[in-house]
Amino acid sequence: MDIGVYFFSTAYSIGIEELARELEQRGFESMLIPEHTHIPVSRKTPWPGGGDLPKEYYHTYDPFVALSFAAAATKSLKLGTGICLLPQRDPIVTAKSVASLDQLSGGRVIFGVGGGWNVDEMENHGAEYSSRFKLLRENILAMKQLWVEEQAEFHGEFVDFDPAFCWPKPTQNPHPPIILGGETDYTLRRVVEFCDGWLPRPRADIEDGMERLRRIADEENRDLDTISVTVFGAPPKPEKLARYSEIGVHRALLQIPTEDRDACLRVLDSYTPLLGK
Repeated sequence: MDIGVYFFSTAYSIGIEELARELEQRGFESMLIPEHTHIPVSRKTPWPGGGDLPKEYYHTYDPFVALSFAAAATKSLKLGTGICLLPQRDPIVTAKSVASLDQLSGGRVIFGVGGGWNVDEMENHGAEYSSRFKLLRENILAMKQLWVEEQAEFHGEFVDFDPAFCWPKPTQNPHPPIILGGETDYTLRRVVEFCDGWLPRPRADIEDGMERLRRIADEENRDLDTISVTVFGAPPKPEKLARYSEIGVHRALLQIPTEDRDACLRVLDSYTPLLGK
């Protein structure tokens, strides 16, 4: 099982390029960063974590711009979104951003996506909370066409475009792995239908989730070996990580705090023995 991290990259945290170099030097496999375009002042939507929304949610860099700096500073570290709020995005623009980063990084992109939770943020982008997963599905299917077809077209309820050229194409064949966040059976059915991996949080029973994923994959005749599992925010405990590995988890992501250089490197040093290298 590979071990990576997730990190809210901001102007007041350790520089993402320095963190990326430190991760690569220590042997971590990957770094994923989240996305929020903005936080509406209204704050109508409670944060699912409870209490006040943490400061870093207000200050995140654009993920593709930030990851380009990390790509330029590294050679092998995998780089991804955890998660990209795809219902809030234009699929043509996002397809180009993902493909460009994959090309420029030498094929190191992991495309983590999700439906999102912040209703008022979503509405500012013209998306409706109730239909966000229908929109996410069409965005993904349309982006796949843009990535693999020389002349791509898509005609859906939410996404509709006539034949078009869209370059660059991703380095990874046929495209960067698409991993979907969430823990419900609805999420697992979407993973089986149109994604390459599952991105659950450990607040769910991961072992039970793996069994549910196996059952749904069997029902839909999808080879489970074609679906990766990445635990987002895994506890940095050797026994937990060992158990994840035993049940077939492919990647565990540990949290790096949104703090200054010294604080982040101390946490990173405490995680490094977990790599077992």
